[in-house]
Amino acid sequence: MRYVTLPDSKPRLLPFYLTMEEYVARRLPDGTDAFFMWQVDPTVIFGRNQVMDNEVNTGYCASRGINVYRRRSGGGCVYADRDNIMFSYLTSDADAVTTTFSRYTSMVAGMLRSLGLDASDTSRNDIMIGGRKVSGNAFYHIPGRSIVHGTMLFDTDMANMMAAITPSSVKLDAKGVDSVRSRITVLSEHLPAMDIEQFKDYARRYLCSGPDIALTPDDVHAIEDESLPYYTREWIDGHRAGRAGKPVRIDGAGEFRVAVACDGSGLIERVDLTGDFFMTGDLDAMLLDRLRGVRPEPDALREALAGTDPSQTIPGLTAEALIKLICHP
Repeated sequence: MRYVTLPDSKPRLLPFYLTMEEYVARRLPDGTDAFFMWQVDPTVIFGRNQVMDNEVNTGYCASRGINVYRRRSGGGCVYADRDNIMFSYLTSDADAVTTTFSRYTSMVAGMLRSLGLDASDTSRNDIMIGGRKVSGNAFYHIPGRSIVHGTMLFDTDMANMMAAITPSSVKLDAKGVDSVRSRITVLSEHLPAMDIEQFKDYARRYLCSGPDIALTPDDVHAIEDESLPYYTREWIDGHRAGRAGKPVRIDGAGEFRVAVACDGSGLIERVDLTGDFFMTGDLDAMLLDRLRGVRPEPDALREALAGTDPSQTIPGLTAEALIKLICHP
C-alpha cells in the first residue's frame, strides 16, 4: 500500500480531504491500494443519509466555531479535531463491500496490536481497544474504486465531542450519555510514551511500503476546485424528508427513520430513508423506486420487492425489515 503526500503542510478544511480521496482513487492504477492521514480543526462530519438537525447540536457548533459538513459515505456522525487523526484507505479492488471494509479494519487493528494494545475490529464499523471504541469508519464507492475512511481518536476533546453531537433517542434510551462516553477511549490513555506525530509515523511505516504517491501543486488546485460542492447549503442540508417516524435500530444494518408520502389514492409517491446505515449503490434507483405506486401494506410491498435483495443496497437490511419499517414507522 502506497502513502499519498501533499506538497505542503498547510492546514485545510475537511472538504479538501474528502475530495482528495476521490481525486486520488480515480487515478489509482489497477491493483494498487493507497493510504493517507490528515487532521482538521474542530469539525462535525455527518453521514450522507442523515438529517443534520437530528444528529448535530448546531447551536453549540456555531457558538464554538466548530465546522459542520456532510460526507458522501453512509454511517453515523463523528467529531474530529487536531488531536484526532483521520485515516483514508483507497483501493481499486472490486471485492464486496464487507470484504473491503473488513480488510481495512483488520489492517488497522493489527497495527494497534503491534503496539501491544488489545485491539479488535469485531463490531459493525468500529475498532475497539479493550472493548471501547477508538475508531469509527465508513465507506463508499466510486466507479471501479472503494474508499474507506474513519477517525483515530488520539487525544480528542471529549467534552466538545459529546456536546457537538446529538445522540439519537435509541442510543440514549439504551445507554445514557454517561454510558456512551464510557464506551469511547483515546490512544493517549494507552500509549503515554508516544505523541501524536510519533504515532502517525509508526502507522505510516507499518501500513505502507513502496514509493509515495506525491501530489503536486497543480493537483492541489484541482482538488480545491472539485471540493466546492461540499460547501454549498444544498449539499450540507441535504434532502428534507417528510415527517419521519421514530428511529429504529436494526442489528447489522444500522439506525433508520422512514417517511412515506402517499397520493390521494393511498399509493406510495415516495419513501425516504434516513439514518446511519451504509449504502453500496443508488438507494432510489436500486430499491425505493420499486415502491412507487404501491399500497403501503405488507403483501403489496412483498410483491413489489420480489426478486430484490435489499442487502445488496443497504448491507444487513432484509426485505421483511424494510416492509416493517414502512408499515410501522
